[in-house]
Amino acid sequence: MTLTASALPSTFDESAFEAFLATRNEPAWVTQRRRDAFRNFQASYEVELDPEEWRRVNLRLFRPEDFSLKASTAQAEIFDTNLQRSTDFGGHVLHADGRCIQSELLEELQQRGVVFCSLQEALANAGDLVEKHLFHTVPPETDRFAAWHAAFWTGGTCLHVPAGVRVDLPLHSLIGLATDGAADLSHTLVILEEGASAALLEETESAHDGPGLHLGSVELVVGNGANLQYVQLQDWNTKTIHLGHQAGRVGDSGRLQWTVAGIGAKLAHIHQDIILDGRAATAEVNGVTFTTERQYLSYYTQQNHNAADTRSDLLYKTVLRDRSRVVWRGMIRVEPEGTRTDGYQRCDTLLLSDTARCDSIPGLEIETDDVRCTHGATTGRVDAEQIFYCQSRGLTEFEAMHMIVEGFFHQIYDRIPVEAVRNVLGQAVIQKLGLDG
Repeated sequence: MTLTASALPSTFDESAFEAFLATRNEPAWVTQRRRDAFRNFQASYEVELDPEEWRRVNLRLFRPEDFSLKASTAQAEIFDTNLQRSTDFGGHVLHADGRCIQSELLEELQQRGVVFCSLQEALANAGDLVEKHLFHTVPPETDRFAAWHAAFWTGGTCLHVPAGVRVDLPLHSLIGLATDGAADLSHTLVILEEGASAALLEETESAHDGPGLHLGSVELVVGNGANLQYVQLQDWNTKTIHLGHQAGRVGDSGRLQWTVAGIGAKLAHIHQDIILDGRAATAEVNGVTFTTERQYLSYYTQQNHNAADTRSDLLYKTVLRDRSRVVWRGMIRVEPEGTRTDGYQRCDTLLLSDTARCDSIPGLEIETDDVRCTHGATTGRVDAEQIFYCQSRGLTEFEAMHMIVEGFFHQIYDRIPVEAVRNVLGQAVIQKLGLDG
């Protein structure tokens, strides 16, 4: 695939779409939205992708016709992750190849009106809520991948927390691929009403070593005065393609803390939007990436300040080994209404080999006065003298590398309040360095 394309992939063309619709049992409004999205998909496939976002993404690695929707028979037991075992959770939702295989929520939270289940179950039991919010924050018109997802989405997780309800235990969602050549088009929808509070820890995992495709979307809706902690730990195998649109919309005095970790995948591109619509809305965004071999991970982040007194703070930390590559393109945009905005973005990179490469491109677009917006990016090599010093104290080269990498990520870890997430990221670093035996 390239920035322009001439024909839909055979596994997702019009005949495949009609066959897919025939298997669905959904409300009429869902079917209509799917049809509208498929028309957008057909039209957008002939339109060039935004070169500002996509020119550095190596789409030649992506052959869409190699993937299709699969009827999975996987069970929850095939997924056994460090995050699942790391702490107590208030509920779990697990998907394999776009099909929900486990959904549970503490009775106490159910009695308080919390909804945490598969998106299909939410359609059946809270259809009006889903209809109001689905594809409102990430519309299908965004680009061909958003339209593709909106037409064929197959599963996903829905979290709704009523006004004033505080969920003290974190919730866990797992998106899994269990079949070679499977395409997962799962959708995460999180809605926190006014004054609500919750933490959702979401992870992606491969149960096999074969190729897979995740074409996902995440919509986070944070109401006035609400507080959401959202984590997505991407840990696919290195034959998986990961493409996703993710957006968080924050109301008056709301707070969003968002952590993105990129560990796995052969090729990944995340479009991440932070949309501060309410006065005094705040967002803290943390990014942790560690790539090896020939992995190619890309991020396109936008911090949109659409109201007065808003604050955003984005910090990405990236470590690269071997011949891997990471691209980060960041933008802070302040609308005319965004007076007294405080916006910050930074991407720091640590190279562990001469053949790794990272492109970090921060940017600002400011349409008003009386703001404070800053950005920066740094790239550096591991200091050979540091390695020598550690080895002279009895450490191996890999152990020295581990100490240096952990120190590099420490600033990010300090910003993540959930201990389980910090521990899982620490284990991922050990695995990427080859210290896990």
